[in-house]
Amino acid sequence: MTDLEQRYLRLLRAYPADYRRARGAEIVGTYLDLAAPDQRWPMPADAADLVRGGLRQRLRAAGVTDLIPGVRLAALLALVTASALAGVWGTAELHPPPVEWGAPHVGPFVSLGVVAWAAWLLAAVVLAVAPSRFARWAITLALLLTVALPVVAAAFDVLRPPLMVLLPQVVLGLLGLALPDQPARVIRLAPALSALVAVVAMEFLVGLGPAFIYYGAPMQVFLPTVGGLLLVVAALLAMGLALGGDARGGWALVILLTPAGFLAVPGLADSFGPAWGGGITVAELAVTAAAVALVGPAVLLLAVLFRSRRAPTPQPSGQPCPTCGARA
Repeated sequence: MTDLEQRYLRLLRAYPADYRRARGAEIVGTYLDLAAPDQRWPMPADAADLVRGGLRQRLRAAGVTDLIPGVRLAALLALVTASALAGVWGTAELHPPPVEWGAPHVGPFVSLGVVAWAAWLLAAVVLAVAPSRFARWAITLALLLTVALPVVAAAFDVLRPPLMVLLPQVVLGLLGLALPDQPARVIRLAPALSALVAVVAMEFLVGLGPAFIYYGAPMQVFLPTVGGLLLVVAALLAMGLALGGDARGGWALVILLTPAGFLAVPGLADSFGPAWGGGITVAELAVTAAAVALVGPAVLLLAVLFRSRRAPTPQPSGQPCPTCGARA
């Protein structure tokens, strides 16, 4: 057995045991036939394809086949939210405080965050005009720039957006990578349209006065409000789809609990503090974010386990096996 075959067999463990016994040799043989003569490692695309296929088979075996469509719906809502937030923060970056305030800023912008927000807006445009694979690359670029902001800002000693602004953006973007391979036109345009609406609205609000600018106290109200609206939209979609017997809206609602929770971290941490408006410590924010990171996935896992236990058991077909004569 070659090293390549052994590595494909390890990847095949993503599939259920029964499926591996029935079709494992066929699957691995197909990949080996397509491999280059001197290839020693599975191609990244092949590895991702095997893992995705294994996950689908495990969900099918557990009776939760509608989870993946729910993930794709949640990915769309996450991208719409991330694009709208990028429109809000990106527009605010263009309006630094007046010079007489003496507040620090980065050139003509409020902070270094303008780079990340521009990348998120670019990803929304790419999704609207290009295939999904290019949109995923654009989202990945925006994610990398967002994650790198704290390190780069510290290295050059410049301002950056707060972590509680960057963290939910990263979570929304990671979920957005699960968008469908061939989304409908209206889906492709939704993130760009949400960003455009957010830019127009923010320009109007900034025009009301320089005090309504950027990441200060409004973060404790604005971000939790966005998280709440995200869950409300998901709940309405879940109820509407459930009327037609479609459970993907319910799964999307459960999946979005985690990014909505991260959006609500500033408000939650503030409400748990000693007094309203008394300031939020880094420790309170960290503990609240850790709690959200644990509770959200735990709720999703419990939902999967509950649904799998309630999944109907396949009924025997009554047809005899052509080899042994036993009935299925």
